[in-house]
Amino acid sequence: MSTPLSPTDRTTVRRGRNRAQDDRAPMHALLADALIAHVGVDTGDHPVVLPVAFAVDLDGPDEGGTLYVHGSVAARWLNGGASRTVCVTVTELDGLVAARSGFHHSMNYRSVVVIGEARTVEDPDEKAHALSLTVDHMVPGRSATLRPHTRKELAATAVLAVPLVEASMKVRAEGPVDEPEDVEAGVWGGVIPLRRVSSVPVSGDDSHDDVPPDVVRRAAALGGVPS
Repeated sequence: MSTPLSPTDRTTVRRGRNRAQDDRAPMHALLADALIAHVGVDTGDHPVVLPVAFAVDLDGPDEGGTLYVHGSVAARWLNGGASRTVCVTVTELDGLVAARSGFHHSMNYRSVVVIGEARTVEDPDEKAHALSLTVDHMVPGRSATLRPHTRKELAATAVLAVPLVEASMKVRAEGPVDEPEDVEAGVWGGVIPLRRVSSVPVSGDDSHDDVPPDVVRRAAALGGVPS
């Protein structure tokens, strides 16, 4: 049985409440499916919102599980986010909704907003784990085929952990919602479905093998390319 979402006042959905999700299973599914998160951080003199790769450990040390983002230790936004409240948004676009009026055009989507105090991951083992999870989020099983992270790489990389406990999710998955008179006017209305599709893996110029490994081919197959 899924654990209910526990929105605080700042994660309570007020507009479009009918699209809000009440438990964590859909959120976990989206976080497993999406590849890009956007992190909002107040750096002091101005806010920034940046796209980042991410990883999730539902059994992580933070309440509700842990969402990890990373970057260079010199990145101002990472340093600005440490021990401060950040906002992480993950969205997948599933369709363009073409209504009979411009006012009612919309999009079908799945979107999660996570708000929480970010902590800097100091433990080398947790940092290495977070980075391996990030690699595996992109290409499942890939980290096991690679050499371990070096001390230099770990020292050059900053990792922030955000608790998943304070989150909200909205989903739109329907056709256009039009005024009756606009429907009667006979203008076409409907949905243009969208999906993410990968292409055939391309070996690097310096690759020793022109045939991608199984984990890469499986990742491509998940995106719609035959393995």
